[in-house]
Amino acid sequence: MDTSQESTISSATAAAEVEFSVVDELPVYVKELIAGGAAGAFAKTAVAPLERLKILMQTRTEGFKSLGILESLRQLKQHEGFLGFYKGNGASVLRIIPYAALHYMTYEQYRCWILNNYSSLVSGPFVDLLAGSASGGTAVLCTYPLDLARTKLAYQVNNPGKLGNEARMFNPKTSYTGIVDVFKKVYMEGGMRSLFRGVGPTLVGIIPYAGLKFYIYEDLKSRVPEQYEKSVVLRLSCGALAGLFGQTLTYPLDVIRRQMQVQTQQLNHLGGPCINGTLQGFSYILQTQGWRQLFAGLSLNYIKVVPSVAIGFTAYDSMKTLLRVPPREKPSSASAAST
Repeated sequence: MDTSQESTISSATAAAEVEFSVVDELPVYVKELIAGGAAGAFAKTAVAPLERLKILMQTRTEGFKSLGILESLRQLKQHEGFLGFYKGNGASVLRIIPYAALHYMTYEQYRCWILNNYSSLVSGPFVDLLAGSASGGTAVLCTYPLDLARTKLAYQVNNPGKLGNEARMFNPKTSYTGIVDVFKKVYMEGGMRSLFRGVGPTLVGIIPYAGLKFYIYEDLKSRVPEQYEKSVVLRLSCGALAGLFGQTLTYPLDVIRRQMQVQTQQLNHLGGPCINGTLQGFSYILQTQGWRQLFAGLSLNYIKVVPSVAIGFTAYDSMKTLLRVPPREKPSSASAAST
């Protein structure tokens, strides 16, 4: 009996040691990539139905103008079934895994680089603002074609004939069967440049948004009493506030980006001239669709962004703990010690 117990204990100890060594052998940036990718996929899938509905509201002025959130969800379910809520989510998850992985990892790397090279000029939460902005731009440039594919797929609605007079608003001129088909048709339409249509307003929007998001989240977290630092509820609350504030300031740029993504090379999705830039997009939407369209889907985005950003930050912190990523040095205490 004693021998069998000793054997079981030794086997468990050996397995734990193997697991410990495998995780600890990974470089820190690889752990950050894994933590960021997992957090992004989990958060994005949790809010996929709301993301789909938000895109439809942003890109079809009349189609969803008079419908509330619940009625729009019912209409989608009626025409496409439950899986309709997740149309484009495959492309979304494929995009968000590398995007979130790069976003979080480059944020940590930029943050370390700034602190190591410019600590005399930049300190406190301002470091998170700069690092978050730079990481957001880096992640967008590396994964933008996947975001374009996700929007093209989510823009499609099946059985447009059943939707009556507004069928044309629901049915794009080009239909796509999947991510590869989107890439193929968009590339044939305008070459490599067309795969980055809308990247301008995306960068203009994501750079301040990503910076503000990290700035607010880290600043709020630093104000939490030490005994509550591991509280999931408080982390969720900090992430929710960070996402809400950042989205409110940059939301119109997201609307312009979506409309640029669903247009063709010659015409936009409403049959008018193409939107070729951020300022032109502002002007065109204000003149033809009204200022309210710049905030179309914002109420839904508030509902979506609260769980999405909150879950993302909380999952990332939890994954870092699980992967035993070493805690960061606190710049404030370091600078205080030097003075």
